[in-house]
Amino acid sequence: MSHRPGSNPLSREAGEGWGGGASSIPDLPLHTTIRILSDGSAGHEAQTLGVAEALGAPPDIRCVAPRAIYAALAPFAPADPRDSFTHAPPYPDIAIAAGRRTIPALKRLKRDSGGRTFTVYLNKPANGLSAADLIIAPRHDGLRGANVFSPLTPANRITPERLAAARAAPDPRIAVLRRPRIALIVGGDSRHGAYGAAPIAELEHIAASLLASGRGVMATASRRTPTALRERLRRVLVAPSGFFWDGEGENPYLSMLANADAIIVTGDSVNMVGEAIATVAPVYVVPPPGRRGKIDAYLTALADADAIRIWSGALEDWRRAPVNATPDIARAVAQAYSAFKRRIVNSERPPLF
Repeated sequence: MSHRPGSNPLSREAGEGWGGGASSIPDLPLHTTIRILSDGSAGHEAQTLGVAEALGAPPDIRCVAPRAIYAALAPFAPADPRDSFTHAPPYPDIAIAAGRRTIPALKRLKRDSGGRTFTVYLNKPANGLSAADLIIAPRHDGLRGANVFSPLTPANRITPERLAAARAAPDPRIAVLRRPRIALIVGGDSRHGAYGAAPIAELEHIAASLLASGRGVMATASRRTPTALRERLRRVLVAPSGFFWDGEGENPYLSMLANADAIIVTGDSVNMVGEAIATVAPVYVVPPPGRRGKIDAYLTALADADAIRIWSGALEDWRRAPVNATPDIARAVAQAYSAFKRRIVNSERPPLF
């Protein structure tokens, strides 16, 4: 891995359930190469790596780091010449990118490869359908086009196998908590809204109430979580019944998801909600502060699919099936790439006469 500081007719409705699992994903040709263009965002890398892993090909990861002017104008500016290694040969068979700052390098890679690299962009690109050969835009993005695949959720790296392994060998800090264990997955400020006094107090109350009811409570924060919220949760979630991961030691996030009897997640991140519903645990979403147009559409679709319930102040006795669009997304990529390769081969085949 390398780090540095045409038209496809596709189904428009997918992503509910495991989608048949990785075993039903069409096999890529032997030695198919995949390059991931990363902008350094943990959420974007989780999506791109999830797709690559589901396809079964180890990816070559190359991180773009455009200078300020190029980053500000992305995706409409050309690729920063300093990022030339991201679109340099040997050209991959498939390139997968997420994040607007990766789009100029993705388009340059397509051009420099003579059109032979099949490009995939995850999420809704600001520059429209020309961003890539295949665009994976979750349904709540509202993007339509012949080269668009619209799953219910974004891709992720949560698989039944990873969850089973984490249940078989739970993180020791989680194994000692009494049951039932409740995972509290906390996001934070975004361009749509910030966590002020009221939402911080609500999350503190949720944690304290669950502890008082005799449950074990484990919580983790994101990079976006404000310091005030972190401190409130740290004070409340103390041993032996509570645990707040403060960034010390190995990240227990997967172990929390796998060993939770119920999950409460803030709704400011479509990725965090999507990862939570990939488990078998009941999932409750605390609506985030601020403007929530697409977030509300996403949460409504998940609620309609019985994948989540909006937090109403109490845990309920209900069961749900896991929901994960990643296998469906990988299948769409594999099928579209196969069709792309057939067109390339046919265009290069010499005439019979």
